[in-house]
Amino acid sequence: MRLVWQASPGGAPKRCIIFSAMSDIPALLERFRRGPELLAVVLTGVFGAEEDFTPAPGKWSARQIIAHLADSELVSAHRFRQIIAEDNPTIVAYDQDAWARNLDYTRRKPKQSLETFRRLRGENYELLKELPEAAFERPGNHTERGRITLGGLVELIAGHAESHARQLQALREEYKKSK
Repeated sequence: MRLVWQASPGGAPKRCIIFSAMSDIPALLERFRRGPELLAVVLTGVFGAEEDFTPAPGKWSARQIIAHLADSELVSAHRFRQIIAEDNPTIVAYDQDAWARNLDYTRRKPKQSLETFRRLRGENYELLKELPEAAFERPGNHTERGRITLGGLVELIAGHAESHARQLQALREEYKKSK
């Protein structure tokens, strides 16, 4: 695994993009594949008021987080395919807050969002697992993050689900404390 520090747009602090070594690809793909299982475990028993609990104004509920993950996986499906099929494609950033607001994440059904995430992640995994290891070195140019390889993008997306699983676990603990 190697770390690459790159400047962020607008003078923000540098970001670290993690790239898996070629020999780490099977382990990375397994992490990626397990994302839906991890979220399903964390979300087991969430219903009613807990789906919509937010710890503070402006923070997302479990309902909104899982809707975000479903839409993010849809975006990732496109990005993976761009990098696989095109030479050094431009990977366009999106405004997740605008998506949450304008696609009404507060009304999405969590079970349906989780199923969408699971289905899309499964399709993405099936595509990625059949690729030769050299494909994971194919680059794209992200409009905010800069150069990123397919392997780096898979690493980022695997970590995205894991990060939101931790966020959901913390949210559940805060909900229990509020009762």
